[in-house]
Amino acid sequence: MIKSPKPVDSLTYEEALAELESIVVALEEGNQPLEQAMTLFERGQALARRCTQLLEAAELKVRQVSGEALTEFEDEP
Repeated sequence: MIKSPKPVDSLTYEEALAELESIVVALEEGNQPLEQAMTLFERGQALARRCTQLLEAAELKVRQVSGEALTEFEDEP
């Protein structure tokens, strides 16, 4: 029996990113029929949105905890 993927909204950032990376690899190989490739592409788009949402939520939390605006990271000379 083929296991259904977890709903995108229930994935952690790490899970979503790992699945997105595997989808990119599969699409780059180009061995899928068009319909399967489209399904993978749609799932990839949903995973990318999930990652963005989770990163934005993390950034907001950091801003709230730090009490100030985030600054760009600068390398030491």
